[in-house]
Amino acid sequence: MSPHDSACLTLAPVLPNPVRPSWSGAIWIGEVWLDAVDSASRASVSSGRPAVCRLQNAEGFSRARLLVRDRQRAVGFVDVDVTDGEVAFADLREQVGAQRHSPIRLLRDRARSGADKAEHVTVVVCTRDRTDMLKSALESVLAATYPNFGVLVVDNAPRTDATREYVKGLADPRVRLITEPTPGLSRARNTGLLAATGNIVAFVDDDVVVDRDWLSILVRGFGYGDSVGCVSGMVPAGELRTPAQAYFENRAGWTESADARMFEWSEAPRDVPLFPFEVRHYGTGANFAVDRRVVLRLGGFDERLGAGTRVSGGEDIDMFFRILRSGRQLVREPAAIAWHRHRATADDLRAQTRGYGLGLGAWLAKLASDPAMALLALKTVARRRPALVRHLRSTSQKATPPTTVRADLPADIGSGTWRFIAAGAWVYLVARARSW
Repeated sequence: MSPHDSACLTLAPVLPNPVRPSWSGAIWIGEVWLDAVDSASRASVSSGRPAVCRLQNAEGFSRARLLVRDRQRAVGFVDVDVTDGEVAFADLREQVGAQRHSPIRLLRDRARSGADKAEHVTVVVCTRDRTDMLKSALESVLAATYPNFGVLVVDNAPRTDATREYVKGLADPRVRLITEPTPGLSRARNTGLLAATGNIVAFVDDDVVVDRDWLSILVRGFGYGDSVGCVSGMVPAGELRTPAQAYFENRAGWTESADARMFEWSEAPRDVPLFPFEVRHYGTGANFAVDRRVVLRLGGFDERLGAGTRVSGGEDIDMFFRILRSGRQLVREPAAIAWHRHRATADDLRAQTRGYGLGLGAWLAKLASDPAMALLALKTVARRRPALVRHLRSTSQKATPPTTVRADLPADIGSGTWRFIAAGAWVYLVARARSW
């Protein structure tokens, strides 16, 4: 808000980038607060001048996506046109009003008393030779408003000393560095888990920038139920400057809902017909926290899964599923926000898509190897066959690039996923057989 004109709402990008986008479909990403929109509206009425919404660093953008927020929750996203660096305030106000009055599950209203006590939390950031990204992630973590936390940077099989030198140069007593020589994200996560102090351990990737209230809200989520073992947050795109980023954001579905909700193994939600196997509802490994005692009892993360292994992923959905299966509750709290740097190039997107496909295939193979879970899956499919068909059709549609980006992406970026899933299942089964 400009100090000289209270009817002027000025918004900044969540991940500033001085380079003007070269893709005509680029979307400016920011956030807007309900009270700021209300204040600008009142100022407009009072002054008799139309309210204005300006976007900083908006050259080259014709569309904007804004996360609507208040002090307690993420309300939802609005998409608006951008003209000469400005958004039509009337359009913004109308869309924000529609979001404001949408039905929202207020799990936080039933939080246990005392759940907001500032117990010590360990934040684990696993990284490997990506010091530039790590800097942004760590700066945002250290700016968190939560009053009692420490950070473990797990340097996983580094090829250089760059990460060590950077962390050493911080000279921040809250930050510790641990080197894990064996490559693998699950191995690195387990190293951080064992070295952590306190009962809550939060994990964020090195390619995110977290919100200042992110950690406070994650911790609050453990008070939403009597036996919460995991709280996951929202991971929206921090920038959509390239076709690869736009395609991934649509396909990942990490921001489909702004509703906070809780999952329990014994209570299948009506709107998740393939529960508990629709793991996309639970969150993603880029932003979540766990009860350390629960995860240690489960044996930690499966080190045959995750980036750095032959299957390149799947360790996060595997952990979410196992926590639920153990009888503990899993909370998804979108107000705990970590803005993600999606892969910007077609080659990086292909590698990421391959990794996710391999990881999903490996996890499915793990389920199939468990007689009890294989039987439950067969029963679920038998009862919910139409839902499975709808799910597969929706997944296929999201995997197919829209015409606006198709020419800029690999021809098999969607169809190749099934091949990766099959390959991941085979690799996991072979690795499992060799370990016996």
